Amino acid sequence: MAGRVPPRQLAFELPHMESLTRDNFLPGPANAAALGLIDAWPEWPNRIMMLVGPEGCGKSHLAAIWADEAGARSTSAHALAASAVPAALATGALVVEDLKPGDFDELAVFHLLNLVREEGAYALITARMLPSAMDVELRDLRSRLRALPSVSLLPPDDQLFRALIVKYSADRQLAIDESVVGYLATRIERSYAAARRAVQLLDREALRQGRPVTRALAVELLR
Repeated sequence: MAGRVPPRQLAFELPHMESLTRDNFLPGPANAAALGLIDAWPEWPNRIMMLVGPEGCGKSHLAAIWADEAGARSTSAHALAASAVPAALATGALVVEDLKPGDFDELAVFHLLNLVREEGAYALITARMLPSAMDVELRDLRSRLRALPSVSLLPPDDQLFRALIVKYSADRQLAIDESVVGYLATRIERSYAAARRAVQLLDREALRQGRPVTRALAVELLR
């Protein structure tokens, strides 16, 4: 029928499993100190250590590598309750993910820090900011957190940034060539989160339009 608009393909945002093994971790100058910390366990300078860095920088990946090595359980800081601390630390090692101001039970974390020391256990805490920048109401907890040794993950250099684009694409089983990688690497903010968002956008639009991921598509989306 004349004038009929063809139906557009719907793109469903399905979950994509990201491999968190040591073999799939991308090393570079930006994360060398953090990776060195994981490799150094159990010879840590403190039984409680912090990994600090921006969204998507690999904190959870490193924490998963350490958890596998140390037999650690994992929990989010938001979900940790004081009554659950002994059970969470039952294996002698615990990962606490994404500690951020106003989004965790201060008494639970304080109890955890004390119990780790009392039992000679280990804990790895991840956060997006240094403890010194956190607004913590409980004075004793504030001083304990600020005394914890922390290792920071830095923004990616050019080589790591390009490798991240390739990895995020591979996680989505998305085939991209060097022309796409090079275009993205010079057009988007050089951050872990921006690389992930760009790949998600390309994947979604390629599926919606029924097109392969090409430099031309990247140009259209980022123009």
